[in-house]
Amino acid sequence: MRKRQRQTSPFSEVPGDVARSARWVRPDLVVEVEYAELTDQGSIRHGVFQGVREDKEATVVKLEKPEKSSGEAITVLGVRISSPDRVVFPDAGCTKGDVAGYYAQASERMLEHSGDRPVSLLRCPDGRDGDCFFQKHAGKGFPGGIGTVDIKESSGKTEPYMVISEAASFAAAAQMGTIEFHIWGSRTDILEKPDRLVFDLDPDEGLSFSDVKKAAKDVRELLAEIGLESVPMVTGGKGVHVVVPLRRTAEWETVTFFARTVASFMAQRNPDRYVATMSKAKRKGKIFIDWLRNDRGSTAVAPYSIRARKGAPVAVPVTWQELSRLRSANSFDIGKALKRLDKPCPLQSVETKQSISQAVVEALEAQISA
Repeated sequence: MRKRQRQTSPFSEVPGDVARSARWVRPDLVVEVEYAELTDQGSIRHGVFQGVREDKEATVVKLEKPEKSSGEAITVLGVRISSPDRVVFPDAGCTKGDVAGYYAQASERMLEHSGDRPVSLLRCPDGRDGDCFFQKHAGKGFPGGIGTVDIKESSGKTEPYMVISEAASFAAAAQMGTIEFHIWGSRTDILEKPDRLVFDLDPDEGLSFSDVKKAAKDVRELLAEIGLESVPMVTGGKGVHVVVPLRRTAEWETVTFFARTVASFMAQRNPDRYVATMSKAKRKGKIFIDWLRNDRGSTAVAPYSIRARKGAPVAVPVTWQELSRLRSANSFDIGKALKRLDKPCPLQSVETKQSISQAVVEALEAQISA
């Protein structure tokens, strides 16, 4: 406690009755407090401590004020959406109601890919241009539609991770200001055995989308040579994910090592074009083949998730032929993404019978030794 104490108040004004008995601490710890109302001086009345909020940084916390009316509440998939007219994407004219409506329409497709997985939410309660934060642990007051699963972390501590298992959960998350969904590579029923492998192709500034598409093609060809089919997904940003659906046989350690080996081999074979390390200095003018998405506890943006970027783009799986024709990784807005829901998802075109088998490992070793 002594390390957190300070002699002076961090506030510009303090009511006299508070100042007389107050003990001041450094404002770097975030706690959740329920209260009946604020006094005329701005003090909390009848405050009740609810717990420490480790999911938020102190620098992004501000005083919550009563919401101004942004239209009457609407109901989406049985979930009450307040202030549906509040603008979330000013440049696209997209509102909170639009975000909830999109996720309602895309919910069944998203459940196929993101359901029953540990999920992290990117929440932007004040819209894309406001303060945004990632949240992976469930908090007090969360909607009942968003479930939890207890997961033991590398530190040895067990924490409740969020899980979505029903369509209405996407609308419930949108009500809380969620824009993006990010998922683990495994499902909760067999948590230690991933069912997807992801290579995130992240270009350095100045590289074109054509460079990214060429990289995706190179990854695809290498994977095909060792016996694995893959599907590309444009991320809604600048990059492409090359996704490999897997049968759940290998554990995290094997999958992580395999992904790192593939990325490192590609970087060694084409050192002028690719890099497999996060070092910014080494990435100049190159594409980072990010294999770290395949670590236990790491996440990748969910298929069909809106991105908190200009224009409200959507992360969309495409065919390899479609990828060759696209001009950017943010080619799909909400309207274009919705039109694809009537068609089969490219991710479903790959048989999940494939795995990181001994034959696949030996084929990769042969490539490295050649």
